[in-house]
Amino acid sequence: MKNMTLNNIATACGGTYYGTEADKEKEIAGAVIDNRLVEKDYLFIAIKGARVDGHSFIPAAFESGALAVLSEHELESPAGPYILVDSCEAAMKKLAAFYRRSLNIKVVGITGSVGKTSTKEMIASVLSQKYNVLKTEGNFNNEIGLPLTIFKIREEHELAVLEMGISDFGEMHRLAEMANPDICVITNIGLCHLENLIDRDGILKAKTECFEHMKPNGVVVLNGDDDKLCTKKTVNGKETVFYGIGEGKAVYATDVEAVGLTQTKAVIHIASQNEQPEKAFEVEIPIAGEHNVYNALAAVAVAKELGLTVAEMKCGIEGVTTIGGRSNLIHRNGMTIIDDCYNANPVSMKASIDVLSKAEGRKIAVLGDMGELGADEKALHYSVGEHFEGKGIDALYCAGALSEEIVKAVKAVSPVTKTWHFETKEELITVLKGEVKEGDTILVKASHFMNFPEIVKAL
Repeated sequence: MKNMTLNNIATACGGTYYGTEADKEKEIAGAVIDNRLVEKDYLFIAIKGARVDGHSFIPAAFESGALAVLSEHELESPAGPYILVDSCEAAMKKLAAFYRRSLNIKVVGITGSVGKTSTKEMIASVLSQKYNVLKTEGNFNNEIGLPLTIFKIREEHELAVLEMGISDFGEMHRLAEMANPDICVITNIGLCHLENLIDRDGILKAKTECFEHMKPNGVVVLNGDDDKLCTKKTVNGKETVFYGIGEGKAVYATDVEAVGLTQTKAVIHIASQNEQPEKAFEVEIPIAGEHNVYNALAAVAVAKELGLTVAEMKCGIEGVTTIGGRSNLIHRNGMTIIDDCYNANPVSMKASIDVLSKAEGRKIAVLGDMGELGADEKALHYSVGEHFEGKGIDALYCAGALSEEIVKAVKAVSPVTKTWHFETKEELITVLKGEVKEGDTILVKASHFMNFPEIVKAL
């Protein structure tokens, strides 16, 4: 890893080096917090977790070939050099910031209340048509996951697409300080993490903390159809790049058309700028839902800034794939299951209901509780039920205390929808398995803590 000698690591994280002078100038080959992932010449960072203390795995890390370790304790007769720090977690963040700034690479930082991961996938798919791209994998988007992602950047990478997820004020400051993005993308300001962020204005304030740690000439790309984000017309003295559906943005879509559960068609326009004429091209996004048009627009806005051609943009959009747990279509026993149970909030719930409404045959929604919605959690669940009005959903199965509010609203606004509510997921599964049949389309969605993948597995 470029510039990651043990001497530089000790300096960057404010630690004290213990080892030979000869080892000081050796470079690490990687950095991990799981000793099972240690390879030759890696740095093992001994993080104290809620259940496991990484310090107990230091001997095993050395046995696996670690060049050195970060430790909060003085070590007796270690098998190799180590760097003593006050906090391994804090040291890891400082080290990630140091490493990112030592690299000649552009970083796209992505945040927002809904759609961060799918937008990240879309942007990475498009940019990969021209560049060697490293992207955030899985849910490595927090204060532990982001530095680990940064440590995976190698000299062959030309771009990094980094997802940044938060739940409280100050977190984005720390994430963006590590990522130091050249381009910041915010997908929307929705209703999530309200226990800490209180309301949408609080969410806007927390998300836009990322602007303070951008590169001096950094570009901000925002959803211009979001009533909060559209107010940020300039950031750090530079004009914002807005995207959305309908004219009036730098990148916009027209002629949006749903094609069942498999595709969304649209025409994407890049508005004229600096004597460049407007460009327009048709795309067939291989995922259902208008929200995926927004993901494609964000990708085009970023790609425009990074010099991609229209042909490269179109190829990247049409080649994108879904991730398990996020609008993933599963075909089993003549049924179609929309596996969208990775997480949920009111905005994403309503978007998924819209997707289900486009299905042929019997349409069944299986929904559970949404977490971290604060004092208005009951009203926000009720609002999801109100969204059923006119959607033609045939049946609704819910589990969880809060999802009872969804059922109440559906009974009020959509009498054509048969409803069931269960105290437990297990009761729901028992009844649901006896009711579903060939030709059904079944949406499964809830917040992560509800563990609704068990329902998908049962189906």
